[in-house]
Amino acid sequence: MQPIHVGHSPDPDDAFMFHALANDKIDTGNYQFTHELVDIETLNRRELDADLELPADRLHGYAYLTKSYALCACGASMGDGYGPMVVTREPMSVDDLKGKTIAIPGTLTTAFLALNLCLGGRPTDRSPLTDHTSGDAGTFRYEVHDFDRILDVVEQGQVDAGLIIHEGQLTYGDQGLHLVVDLGKWWMEQTGLPLPLGANAIRKDLGQPAMDEVTALLKQSIQYGLDHRQEALDYALQFGRDLDNAKADEFVGMYVNDWTLDFGERGRQAVAALLQRGHEAGIIPDPVELEFIG
Repeated sequence: MQPIHVGHSPDPDDAFMFHALANDKIDTGNYQFTHELVDIETLNRRELDADLELPADRLHGYAYLTKSYALCACGASMGDGYGPMVVTREPMSVDDLKGKTIAIPGTLTTAFLALNLCLGGRPTDRSPLTDHTSGDAGTFRYEVHDFDRILDVVEQGQVDAGLIIHEGQLTYGDQGLHLVVDLGKWWMEQTGLPLPLGANAIRKDLGQPAMDEVTALLKQSIQYGLDHRQEALDYALQFGRDLDNAKADEFVGMYVNDWTLDFGERGRQAVAALLQRGHEAGIIPDPVELEFIG
């Protein structure tokens, strides 16, 4: 059996996507899948060491991994007119965010890249590759917090604003917080494209046959979840902090859908546009050459 170590964050959409692989719902042939659940920033940093064969990563982080990984054509998390959000205790405008301290879920997340593009920021005092807890992006300051703590630190007044991902996009109002900007909506207005947030990468040293076969198994797992929605949703619910069945179903529907089965031409165009704009803004140091499997 060839081991395939899968890394993904402990949130409902990833759990839904990997349900069939994690719970032996499909025949994986000669491949043995082992799942490791860690927060997305930790996962992004582990990928720098290329110790996982099939990690779920964020497109910003992938910009630094192209020598070791290709992108699976399936497994995308696309914000189709919605995405990461900036929230505050009191109503603010986007311009009000400039000069403020914003809690972020990690410097390698796509959410952080999109925030910099929106606010004209460019982290200069520390590279995104350097593990650090705070920094200056020029037009705003940032502090790195666990993604599931950001709503709390905003509510408690430890920071001026918070950049939220995952299910916080549905629950921030429960803590009396106010939406300043939805970065997926902002990106759509700027480009006419969905915001590509996450993808699955596959390690190139597996070789082309294995890369093709493992990607095909991933697609089977996604299709199984979509075909057995309630079963997969029941599994995913254990990772849905503060989500009831209805909200978990809504959240999964936002990020596991037709885009997840295949990026398609428009999705690939969105990935290229995001990473190109990140490079042109001086946030991503080198142009990114994309390679899709499947």
